[in-house]
Parts: sequence; structure tokens; C-alpha cells
Amino acid sequence: MIPTPDLSHLTRHDLEQVYDPAEDTFLLLDALEQEAEALRKERPLICLEVGSGSGCVSAFLGEIFGQSSSLYLCTDINKHATRCTLATGKQNKILLDPVTCSLAGPLLSRLYHAVDVLLFNPPYVPTDTDEASSAQSSADIAGSWAGGTDGMEITNRLLQDVECLLSPRGRFYLVALKQNDVPSIQSRMLEDFGLTSQVVIERRAGREFLSIIRFARTTHSGSGSTS
Repeated sequence: MIPTPDLSHLTRHDLEQVYDPAEDTFLLLDALEQEAEALRKERPLICLEVGSGSGCVSAFLGEIFGQSSSLYLCTDINKHATRCTLATGKQNKILLDPVTCSLAGPLLSRLYHAVDVLLFNPPYVPTDTDEASSAQSSADIAGSWAGGTDGMEITNRLLQDVECLLSPRGRFYLVALKQNDVPSIQSRMLEDFGLTSQVVIERRAGREFLSIIRFARTTHSGSGSTS
């Protein structure tokens, strides 16, 4: 079993400003652990987590790969989150490179078809559009959960960029809520971008039913199929 990253350095003040790892975070960790052998075989060079929050997920990914030449890029709109991500990397002896920005915006041209592992635990809770827009504008902790209509407004923005980011062998892991309409997300990504997908793991967490979806190019063997 791969240990959960040490987050003991995070203070109460940190967790008032940054999303505290919860059931969705740990489900993503479980999915990555389940895929660990396949991920190691790919020997990824560039990993990118969008919305890194505390840095827990990227630090865990670093633990999967151990001593490697992988670059761990992390973005978050919340400046407190990028600071916490950097600290979590140091606490766990994983070199994380956080950038304060919206989604992957300023990195798109440099990372064109270069990302081998892409991770996104988005703000997926359905809210009204104004609440989601306000949360993104304020760039605070609300931006980690307010997802707008169907909880998909922020996710849809990144989905438009996934094909541009993924390398030929790249894998994209997305956290989704049942209300986000997982089959619709899968069929849209196949029809619009030629990305096949598979639900790696799913679980009920309180009132939420969560899924981790893995996407990859149709030409990449062993990536599974839309389900």
C-alpha cells in the first residue's frame, strides 16, 4: 500500500483557505494506486495537476513513481493553495512546481501534446452560474467546489483543452459527481476529441456518488473503452 502523503505541516489557517482533502481526494488516490503498475510502465516525463489545493494528490503521484525524472507541475487559482502545494512537496520530499493560474491557461502552448499524466479534481458541486463565477473571481476556497450549472461549468472549460495537453500516451484522470452525467462526459470526449474512457473506480461518499474517469487517446493501447 502506498502511504497517504504527510499533511501534518498544514495549519488550521491553511485549511480555512485551501480545500482539505476529503472523500473525493482519497478516491482519486485509490484510483491512482489501482493504476500504479500501468503508470510506472509508461515512465511519464510530465505530470500536471489542475487545481492542486493542498498538493496531496501530486505528492501521492510522486510517491508512486519514486526516484524518477518526472516533472510535477501543479496549478491552482488560489495563491494559498500554490503555497500549500509547494510546502506539501517539501514535507514529502517530492519536488512539486506550483503555478498560480486558472486551469492550465498560461501553460497550454508550452505543454502542447506533452502531458503524460493529467489530474483534475474539479469544483463539481452544482450551483448557480453567478456563484461559480464569483468563486473563480475571488480565487479563494469556494473556487474548489462551486461548479455552476450541473457542476460542469469549470470542468467544461478544461475539457476543451485536454486533447491539446495530452501526449500520445497521456492519461487524464477526472473526478466526477453522478449529477455531472458521467456517460455524457465520456461520449462527448470520444465524439469531439477521440478520447476513449473508462470509469476506474466509483464510490458513494455520504450523499455524493463519485467516479474517477480515465481518458486516453484511441491509438494508445491498454487505455480501456468508453463505458
